[in-house]
Amino acid sequence: MYLILRWLVNAVAILLMAFYLPGIAVSGFYAALIAALILGIINAVLRPLLVILILPVNILTLGLFTLIINAVLFWFTSTIVKGFDVADFKAAFIGALIMWLVSWFSNWLLKK
Repeated sequence: MYLILRWLVNAVAILLMAFYLPGIAVSGFYAALIAALILGIINAVLRPLLVILILPVNILTLGLFTLIINAVLFWFTSTIVKGFDVADFKAAFIGALIMWLVSWFSNWLLKK
């Protein structure tokens, strides 16, 4: 139940980002659900590998390069999911930041 709630919260966040951020477009709620699912799978599989591979750069930037990795994975998700489009890197960076905040808040809220 916890996993389904987080999935729905992330899908709604992607849908709301499409309304308020000019560089992100979603064709509907179904596309937002698929985008949230694919983004979760990519973050679970690829992100740890990328963080380990980019560890020296991440140490030099005091962990800020992780934000770039998140933006690239967010942008990569838009290339996989039809109906979910990210126009440029700026939109991907802001979208990844918002997704991080939503995930952090939903984890905090659903743990209680």
